[in-house]
Amino acid sequence: MTIDPQDILSSILDSLDRIDYIRPQEIPNIDLYMDQVTTFMEEHLQSSKRYPEDKILTKTMINNYAKNHLLPPPDRKKYSKEHILLLIYIYYYKGILSIGDIEHLLEPLTERFFHTDKQLDMQAIYQEVFSLEKAEVERLKEEVVAKYKLSSGLFPDAEDGDRQFLQIFSFICLLSFDVYVKKQVIEKLIDQLPQNNEGKKHHKE
Repeated sequence: MTIDPQDILSSILDSLDRIDYIRPQEIPNIDLYMDQVTTFMEEHLQSSKRYPEDKILTKTMINNYAKNHLLPPPDRKKYSKEHILLLIYIYYYKGILSIGDIEHLLEPLTERFFHTDKQLDMQAIYQEVFSLEKAEVERLKEEVVAKYKLSSGLFPDAEDGDRQFLQIFSFICLLSFDVYVKKQVIEKLIDQLPQNNEGKKHHKE
């Protein structure tokens, strides 16, 4: 079956247009039980699923996050709005970072701003960071189009079927290299963060 690379690009750009984030005002101002937390996350992040049967968040995941110190314990089995904000960060980070790196990154945030009376609290930080999302998506779309155009000009002498596959393969390689480099930068930045507990070992996951 012939795949139209232009259709692939259009589909990718359409999916980028659908990227959104959970706004603080969408998070209930009352504390939630675990079942309510998983339901909330499922409803608001379902557009990010690769397959319909994928789970955004499960009870086991939440328990593991708490066990690995990514998430403060709930208050009488209830999770606050700030717990939800942390779970959103974890959801986005877990695809590219180890559990240990996520812990190292979120620990200072939790210690300084979780359940604080400061004006700059978890919600204010979340709002500031994610408010940049729309402009960032537009910039990423431009990068994707540029990589697509570059890869679509490769292997001009290959047979039709081979050329199509090799161009898509090259497109994937270009996107993957971009992710690889950015992941290296992120890890180096995390390594520069102060260690609050001497001798703490990063989890290998």
